[in-house]
Amino acid sequence: MRRSGARRAREVVSLAGRVLVTAGFIVGAQWVVVLRVGPGWLLLAVLAVPALFAAYTLTRALTVTTYEMPTRRRGGRR
Repeated sequence: MRRSGARRAREVVSLAGRVLVTAGFIVGAQWVVVLRVGPGWLLLAVLAVPALFAAYTLTRALTVTTYEMPTRRRGGRR
């Protein structure tokens, strides 16, 4: 039990690290475009595309889905 807890903790830290690095790249790209390009379609795209991915991911993560148990058929085991 102790090993699985340690393994799980490493997975969470690894995932958090990957999320932070990816977020850093996205923020860096946005920062460069905001400073160099200014207003326009590229600015809109560079801000909207990551926002769409984040919204999709959050919506999937926060959406509650239900699981319905299959109904029993007649004559089956109880």
